[in-house]
Amino acid sequence: MPVTTNVFEPEVHHMVLETVFRGVEHSLSSPNAPIHQYRGIKYATVPARFRQSKVFASYPPLVDASKFGPICPQVKNMNSFEETLFSLNDDDIPQQVLKQNEFECLNLNITCPGDLTSQARLPVMVWVHGGDDRGHGSSWVYDGGALVGKSILVGKPVILVTFNFRIGLFGFAAGPQLREDGQESVGNYGLRDQRILLEWLHNYITDFGGDPGNITLFGQSSGAFDIVCHLLSTLNETRPLFNRAIIQSAVFDYNIPDIAAAGCQLSRLMSTMHLSTISQLRAIDADQLVKFGRSLRVVDDGVFLRHDWKDFLSPEDSHKNHHHSLNLVVPKALSALRSHSHTPKPIGSASSSSSNSAARSSVFQPLLIGDCASDSMLWSTPISYWTSAAAARRIKAVCQSLSKTNTLFHTYDISPYTADEEIAENILELVNDARIAWPTDCFAQNARREGGGVWRYVFDQEGPWSCIPHHAADLMYLFDNVPLPESSTRSIAGSSIQDTFSGEAEMFPDSFTFEDDDEDIKYSPIVRDDDAMSSEDGGWGVPSVASWSYSRVRDTMQEQWIAFSYGEAPFSEDKVFVFGPEGETGERSQSIFEGRRRRTLWKKAFEPLGMQVVHKMGVELSRGPPLRS
Repeated sequence: MPVTTNVFEPEVHHMVLETVFRGVEHSLSSPNAPIHQYRGIKYATVPARFRQSKVFASYPPLVDASKFGPICPQVKNMNSFEETLFSLNDDDIPQQVLKQNEFECLNLNITCPGDLTSQARLPVMVWVHGGDDRGHGSSWVYDGGALVGKSILVGKPVILVTFNFRIGLFGFAAGPQLREDGQESVGNYGLRDQRILLEWLHNYITDFGGDPGNITLFGQSSGAFDIVCHLLSTLNETRPLFNRAIIQSAVFDYNIPDIAAAGCQLSRLMSTMHLSTISQLRAIDADQLVKFGRSLRVVDDGVFLRHDWKDFLSPEDSHKNHHHSLNLVVPKALSALRSHSHTPKPIGSASSSSSNSAARSSVFQPLLIGDCASDSMLWSTPISYWTSAAAARRIKAVCQSLSKTNTLFHTYDISPYTADEEIAENILELVNDARIAWPTDCFAQNARREGGGVWRYVFDQEGPWSCIPHHAADLMYLFDNVPLPESSTRSIAGSSIQDTFSGEAEMFPDSFTFEDDDEDIKYSPIVRDDDAMSSEDGGWGVPSVASWSYSRVRDTMQEQWIAFSYGEAPFSEDKVFVFGPEGETGERSQSIFEGRRRRTLWKKAFEPLGMQVVHKMGVELSRGPPLRS
């Protein structure tokens, strides 16, 4: 059971693992809301490069859990994609220096209320980070102190787990070459690391005060799509390891390569590196590999994903003539997970007459799912290079249909004659819908069609720095760690996040490079809206979001997420919950969705093309035009 030896060094005496984890008292801890944090706990081993990880459970008698562990190798001295989108000054970014080690990067961080016992059995919220090739689970952006503190104050304490897994080439290299190397399954190492993390939690989180039978996965961007993959995995049908999921602005990938296609890509990468064998690829230094294969992601290896996974990402109408079985009977293990509730108001029992019970038949776990109004700002810089003529040519080439292309052009006001100063904004809207908003809506509707409890939200609240609801703006409110524009020393939660991470980091540059196969594109942070950020006398210092507006959205979002982790219906299932703009929060009728997103236009412009073509178009436009010397 956990015992606090002193205010600075809390300890968990883990009976099952026969060790003591010595952590730290979080900087946001208070007498009324004590918060402890255990950092860098190893949860799995990596036997070799491009090998599946295994659960780790052999610890020394005393484990120093006061420092963050190594992260997966990635390009150094770069802002995370969240920091870039936030448009923060360098002085506003807490400095973190974290070691990189592909064989020791599988570690987790536990933030929890203080003085818990193994009988506490608190809900466990597991954050899956995004960022593809430049993200990690120990980022200050999603430190759990503020969210756990809020959970204590509202009387629904939770445990928050963040963790590292393999990314980029280390996490997603695949191909027949690896299978012939003696492996039964290849690729998706990062996804399988995440699955191993859940196994570790099921085995060992109890002594930290957590309930292994009440785990909520939540994530954003590529991390959110990883959760989608877990929901649609074969193992989730037979042995689910989490109870519910929160999907925030998932960057969906419909055109996932199979092993053969992934092998071709891997061969091209090896040729670029002048390597001819997998043994040579395994032997090369990790620092030399981080710049290659940075766009590698999930592969359809015929093992991890269920055979019908694409049906859940396609428009609902495309299923009307499908007669194959979708296994509508809930597996016994999943039924047990879904029936678990800590409150008298379980998921599915919202006041709405259309709500369903938690025990109903369903393909997978209950979902809370939504997106931000301007998620495509993630790709704003490469998109800004398009000219009207070039964009029109590219869209025509992808669509391969004059009538369908013209419908698309009319819907998004794109043509070879659109003013170049207007084309970027129009393409941003198209990419936003093609890569995130439309797939999110398709997945939500398909999940609801199959009997799953689905709660839909839209996040239209402006980011505190940039005045727009950009990709990852919701993280600023949910985790409450980003400094306000008028102060670089105080976190919005009222305490310095700098204190939590002091002495643990490195400076970040003002730009980063995006690798798109053979091309490198340089990105820069989004420029702030001077009119919204400046004061009446033309100076800086006035925040783009009023403090009451920020507080209202932050408090509502945190409370909804926490309630969902307790098995409660966060709001009526037949409603849409809105966050913003300008501090607006609350349930709204489904009709409001038409005004917030372009569902009617999607049916007209996207459905005739199909998800495969729309996704391909969105990806190509988001990469920007080919660069010429």
